[in-house]
Amino acid sequence: MPKVYTFMFWVSISLVVLSVVAVGMFGLRLGVDFEGGSVLELDSTSRPEASQVQGVLQNIIGDIEISPTGETGFIIRAHELNETQHQTVISTLNSAFPSSKLVEKKFDSVGPVLGSELKQRSIIAIFLVLFAVIIYIAFVFRKLGRTTSSWAMGFAAIVALIHDVVIPVGVFALLGHFYGIEITGVFVAAALTILGFSVSDTVVIFDRVRENILRRGHKGDFGAVVHQSVMQTLARSLNNTFAVLLSLFAIYFFGGESIKYFSLALIIGIFLGAYSSIFVASPLLAWWTVRHQGS
Repeated sequence: MPKVYTFMFWVSISLVVLSVVAVGMFGLRLGVDFEGGSVLELDSTSRPEASQVQGVLQNIIGDIEISPTGETGFIIRAHELNETQHQTVISTLNSAFPSSKLVEKKFDSVGPVLGSELKQRSIIAIFLVLFAVIIYIAFVFRKLGRTTSSWAMGFAAIVALIHDVVIPVGVFALLGHFYGIEITGVFVAAALTILGFSVSDTVVIFDRVRENILRRGHKGDFGAVVHQSVMQTLARSLNNTFAVLLSLFAIYFFGGESIKYFSLALIIGIFLGAYSSIFVASPLLAWWTVRHQGS
């Protein structure tokens, strides 16, 4: 295969390593969905100072965290609040800042047990998807003769999928540390969407590899077959990816605050899905097969 595959493969390894280091150093800033607690989002005509809000609520609900959102809104994070405490917070703030004309936009409250259960189920869901993908690919591409193994295709696809999830997680670890961006259940939905999109790109390339081997009787270096298959499907993959990215950029820049980082995760993951199908899954399949043929 051309040397560009080797170069880009090592770039991918570097990005994955940096992502793992970022998660190890900074951790993930988990949202209320996973950690438990309450989130209250308010909008106003003139946003009060965070220190003023904290001083008003300190004696009512204890330690809180306040972060601005948009031009006039702010988000209050606290321990799990019941409905009585929720209404007390609203009335207290309205009394303390009447000129701000506060309007409640969102209130979520999740207990720690439910948050922990959601965290476990999210991890299980991602691993089940990965397991299902390798079984699906091994079954669909089972008739490849002696040229390569369908399990090699499954292994290459799984490595690409892990690559596509680990890097966005690393990015969000940095965003959480420097900008306070949290990982919520919406991020898990984005991760599962990324897995589905990425594997579809990989399957398109692998299907063309199978076609070149079985139907067209392609003979010669297997790496050349894989490279030819990538080039034959490249325009389709890029056009499909760019069309999706245009929609996601529109959502990111013009959509609401609640789906902004959902779209950002998808932008990163879907770009990586197209990239990894070409520069991770394809060379891995070629190198695995060549090594197996040589042994």
